[in-house]
Amino acid sequence: MRPDLFEAPDYFNLDELLSEEHKLVRDAARQWVKRDVTPIIEEFAQKAEFPQQIIGGLAEIGAFGPYIPVEYGGAGLDQISYGLIMQEIERGDSGVRSTASVQSSLVMYPIFAYGTEEQKQKYLPKLATGEYMGCFGLTEPDHGSNPSGMATNFKDKGDHFLLNGAKLWISNSPFADIAVVWAKNEEGRIHGLIVERGMEGFSTPETHNKWSLRASATGELIFDNVRVPKENLLPGKNGLGAPLGCLDSARYGIAWGAIGAAMDCYDTALRYARERIQFGKPIAATQLQQKKLAEMITEITKAQLLAFRLGQLKNEGRATTAQISMAKRNNVEMAIKIAREARQVLGAMGITGEYSIMRHMMNLESVITYEGTHDIHLLITGADITGHNAFK
Repeated sequence: MRPDLFEAPDYFNLDELLSEEHKLVRDAARQWVKRDVTPIIEEFAQKAEFPQQIIGGLAEIGAFGPYIPVEYGGAGLDQISYGLIMQEIERGDSGVRSTASVQSSLVMYPIFAYGTEEQKQKYLPKLATGEYMGCFGLTEPDHGSNPSGMATNFKDKGDHFLLNGAKLWISNSPFADIAVVWAKNEEGRIHGLIVERGMEGFSTPETHNKWSLRASATGELIFDNVRVPKENLLPGKNGLGAPLGCLDSARYGIAWGAIGAAMDCYDTALRYARERIQFGKPIAATQLQQKKLAEMITEITKAQLLAFRLGQLKNEGRATTAQISMAKRNNVEMAIKIAREARQVLGAMGITGEYSIMRHMMNLESVITYEGTHDIHLLITGADITGHNAFK
């Protein structure tokens, strides 16, 4: 593995818009990624294994529930700080960012936003330190972009609920201690349930043979007559809007995270182009390579400004679902295009594990699909600007 010489591009002096706290939080995450992630991540990606030894470090840099109040174990940071942490982690690897995103936005957030005080006290502090790891069960084998059609269900059995069904493509599931699971009650209304590892009938088989997110643990959630205590129901919100509210937070983090992957690909390509000599000069001195690099930094800069403004709106409680969808879609598309162009700058070297680009490219093929596909986010924007829902 080559030494991590990454230098973050900031073409429009975005740092001047950040507070000192923002920069401290970001720089701590950046240094941790350089020290603990990039030296090992290629090996773990090749092995298709999640490096569980980094969980403690993720907790230390505040990656688990950074915006959760301090009283529940979180860091009490704002939404821009959350975004910056996700950016730096995904600069290291999308799979590692997925682990942090799931823990923060899809496990801690619903417990904080929809849970009882007892649930918050029981789970959030341990999730914040990484003592507990969580996962989020919404997607099913037959229901991806249409989660309202879910078949997973629970029945009221007097002193407990009986949960049956299955979820698929679940990050963190193979090692998660708890799962926030979305299921329909007997009236067909969607509710969230906290399912704990060890409950009889609950299993989490791992998904193998992935070409993408290889350093992330992905699996299933299987519920075979699982007895869930009634106090594990999230009472604060129900209906499809409850899990979709969590996805808004996760998609926001992805909008920032994808910038990190793009920045890493750009920095790698720029550094290589300056060093690679062909026809008696660095390839950075040729027009075609300058075109590639100039377009990369332009798109990264636009994405940075989009994410920063979205963060301001999130801090003010004014960011809409449609705005978040636009940012997620735009920034992931930007990142995957940059990864492909950066790979071409490196030529054949771009496909090797000596450089990070091919790993980012493969990872982004998943990021462009999960938390709402590229096309679904297009339709969310379309419905918002036209007033017509094209989903049905």
